[in-house]
Amino acid sequence: MNRTKKLAIGIFTGLINGLIGVGGTLLVPALVHLLGTERRMAHGTSLAIILPISLVSIVIYSKSGAMPFEAGLLISAGGLFGGYLGARLLRRISQLWLKRLFSIFMIIAGIRMIWP
Repeated sequence: MNRTKKLAIGIFTGLINGLIGVGGTLLVPALVHLLGTERRMAHGTSLAIILPISLVSIVIYSKSGAMPFEAGLLISAGGLFGGYLGARLLRRISQLWLKRLFSIFMIIAGIRMIWP
């Protein structure tokens, strides 16, 4: 059953990432609540899973003209540096504060999507 859940979570994450670009955001709660994964492990797993999904999406979006390739490269360069800093900070943040930070970002993102 656990393998089936993992596969289903992966399919759902890939689908959502391909459609609206937020698969990793949904993956962390799925790993924590459906599979009982420790929060730090869920964040790391999310990043590892989103990379190949994102690479496929980049190719498809670029070929269809839906993504300005140069802007994507520049933003990716900044994202690499930010990702490195975030991963380093992750080791210093308690599980409680990690949960709180993630929740705050999710609430802010939801509010911004409702009220542009």
